[in-house]
Amino acid sequence: MTLFKDLYTKEFYRFIGGLLADIYPAFSVEFFIKKIFHPSFSNMEYKERMRHTTLTIHSFLPESFKEAAELLIKLTEELQKRELGENNSPYMFIPDYIEVYGLDHYQISIHALEKITQFISCEFAVRPFIIKYDGTMIEQMIRWSKHPHPMVRRLASEGTRPRLPWAMAFSNFKKDPTPILPVLENLKNDPDECVRRSVANNLNDISKDHPELIIEIARNWHGNSKETDKIIKHACRTLLKKGNPEILKLYNLNDNAVEVQNIVVQEKTVLLGNELCFSFEVENKEDKEQLIRIEYAIYFLKSNGKLSPKVFKISERTFTPSEKRTITRKHSFKPITTRTFYEGKHKVAVIVNGKESLIEDFLLKLKV
Repeated sequence: MTLFKDLYTKEFYRFIGGLLADIYPAFSVEFFIKKIFHPSFSNMEYKERMRHTTLTIHSFLPESFKEAAELLIKLTEELQKRELGENNSPYMFIPDYIEVYGLDHYQISIHALEKITQFISCEFAVRPFIIKYDGTMIEQMIRWSKHPHPMVRRLASEGTRPRLPWAMAFSNFKKDPTPILPVLENLKNDPDECVRRSVANNLNDISKDHPELIIEIARNWHGNSKETDKIIKHACRTLLKKGNPEILKLYNLNDNAVEVQNIVVQEKTVLLGNELCFSFEVENKEDKEQLIRIEYAIYFLKSNGKLSPKVFKISERTFTPSEKRTITRKHSFKPITTRTFYEGKHKVAVIVNGKESLIEDFLLKLKV
């Protein structure tokens, strides 16, 4: 698998440099590549290489931000013509340039972001503008939510997410998300699925601080259309994982007539890099069909010696009257960059229709 940082190759920079030289003849491709590949480049991670590209290109573009922004818009237009595929990650330096150098040039930057996001998402670059220009930017996001291009409409939602991953959080929207609700309301029936999914993610962010608001929205949107039903189901995923009783009730997820038994953990000791294998039985005790949501939680050992659960969905399906099924699951303990594993006792728990039913211990060992 190619790492994002390894997409920044000499061939990539020669390609970008060539396009910029065509647009702006004063641009020196060879000198640009020489400045990019200084001795510390090999030690840089993805974000460092992206920002390094931004700063290096800046030294070759006109001093006037307006002229530089116009050149970057032309660059994105040239890139769009080439149909480069889905992975545009190396081109994140383009919106990053607007973020770094355009914060004091509001009108020019907003025009540039609107154009550039149609090629590469500006959801990170737009956030400092929302912080600095506050109400003015919210009005702009509402206008963008009605834009004819789906990626501009998506920016209106994704850019205002209170808890966008790998981005600065919006403390003001975490405290009071009501200013961004008109954006989401405008987009709830958007014809583009990627826009609707962004709306769901935004609502899910809000649910972590204001569950009662999302429950109210879910009730209001539920049954309006297949699209809004899908949005709120995805938006309520955190509340469902927490077993919120109001959301469980909304989706008719009743734990009273479900029996869970016979959890079997195949290996009581799991070596880092291997899998935890377990099984259990679920039975619908009703004499009618019933929707059953099946999840499991791994209680991970933390550095402070306490256990912290993370919930994983297995399935959500209709069980026929008295139907009984054996569920088998494997959970990988392969090392990942987003989690630090600690040796010691962990737990696995079965959750059915929001209720934790069975729990078993197992030991995680970091080495033989």
